[in-house]
Amino acid sequence: MYSVTVTARFEAAHNLIDYVGGPEPLHGHSYRVEAVLEAEELQQYDVAVDFVAARNALAAIAKEFDYGYINEHPAFRGRNTSAENLARHFAQRLESSGALGSARVAEVTVWEGPENRASYHPGSG
Repeated sequence: MYSVTVTARFEAAHNLIDYVGGPEPLHGHSYRVEAVLEAEELQQYDVAVDFVAARNALAAIAKEFDYGYINEHPAFRGRNTSAENLARHFAQRLESSGALGSARVAEVTVWEGPENRASYHPGSG
């Protein structure tokens, strides 16, 4: 099994709408998204995943949020914009992007700043 990791960054504001004591105050983060991709075999050119294609696909998803208010994104209207939900969103979008060839998304981690992160593992339960 081969493993490849690509990353993207974006700046965005959000607030959890369903939280202890009511909605969170509006605030922002410097987000980093790491996607771990796995392939059982090497594809064309003896690569597990084309770094450029995978990174560009991840960056395109991140660009949808960059310098915006995540709660207004169609995928999050009426839902909490937690790092966990963001990680699942990125995993699903990356998997369906067509950029991975025969590889699959093994894990997506969303960092809210330098210390806090949440990961999603597609198909693990």
